[in-house]
Amino acid sequence: MRDSADVGMAASVGPCASIPVEHMEFVRQVLDRVGDKWSMLVIAVLESGPMRYTDLQRQIPGISQRMLTRTLRQLAEDGLVSRTAYAEVPPRVEYALAPLGGGLYGIVRQLIGWVADHHDEIRANRSHAGATASSASRP
Repeated sequence: MRDSADVGMAASVGPCASIPVEHMEFVRQVLDRVGDKWSMLVIAVLESGPMRYTDLQRQIPGISQRMLTRTLRQLAEDGLVSRTAYAEVPPRVEYALAPLGGGLYGIVRQLIGWVADHHDEIRANRSHAGATASSASRP
């Protein structure tokens, strides 16, 4: 029999209390994946319908080819995005939100909207924190 030291302690209250201890590592992995900035942006962009790789890359400024490929592969592995390859010349591949990923769209859109709405306030707080940290480090 394993004791709680082997698997960790379960939370007694709060949102983690309903998650079995043996599921926590997996829950953290999934949250890390769907909470990633690129994953959220891919989910948000794909809500408008299937897209080809180059169209996705144009819609998500700043994402590298390597990161887009990696993000799409991971989202497809989790069943959040579907990949459809068409046997044409030249070959065509489209990505779309899978039903599971579609369930995340509203949450992702709200989070992106919240960040956009509070952009100025967050930027000001960062500037203030940076100024405070630099003045505290001076002799």
